[in-house]
Amino acid sequence: MMQPIIPFSSLNWSEAIDSLNQKGFALFSDVVSTEVCHTFIEMYDTREAYRSVIDMKRYNFGLGEYKYFSYPLPVVIEQLRSGLYPYLASVANDWMHKLGIPVHYPETLSAFLELCHQKGQHRPTPLILKYKKGDFNTLHQDLYGEVYFPFQAVLFLTDSEKDYKGGEFVMTEQRPRMQSKAIVLRPTQGQMLVFTTNFRPVLGTKGYYRTAMRHGVSEVLAGKRYNVGIIFHDAK
Repeated sequence: MMQPIIPFSSLNWSEAIDSLNQKGFALFSDVVSTEVCHTFIEMYDTREAYRSVIDMKRYNFGLGEYKYFSYPLPVVIEQLRSGLYPYLASVANDWMHKLGIPVHYPETLSAFLELCHQKGQHRPTPLILKYKKGDFNTLHQDLYGEVYFPFQAVLFLTDSEKDYKGGEFVMTEQRPRMQSKAIVLRPTQGQMLVFTTNFRPVLGTKGYYRTAMRHGVSEVLAGKRYNVGIIFHDAK
């Protein structure tokens, strides 16, 4: 059985929220142990843990493979999903207010998932991704339906210095009437990246406006790269 993650209250939320507001992402270190990372990797070939398997090449998503977990989710993913949600919902509501978007996110994940279910979104979206040499993931947004949460997270299971080369986490930010900005990150084993699913607010001369963001993974040049994606909304 996998060990629980570190207490959410011990995370540096002040710094993280500032980073989310200024950059659209925040990186947390030592969220889970090496043992938890290895357990997830070993679980990859356990068929009953997943509801579906996606070949990225088939759908022009890139090269590689990922699998959506079934309900009930593994305990660590459930803890991450439910534990992170209240902190991020507060930021999400602040963003909606700044942008004048008439959406309010409930305080708990269970209440938010009920909104998903009312729109016919019942399928779990947390997933595990596997990349080998030559694999990559094209820039995209994980929306899955009418109801979506504006943040998601990635848990990094492999060591970016020892287990693989390349495979950087890439984001692009597109501000209106400006060239896209590329953001390249290389988190390592046990770290967690929280980032915007769709856009973030930016303060301009006439108030806040949206800047669209997408994410993907650059080509893996050697080795294998595994990560778990924590998406909060359910899918149709």
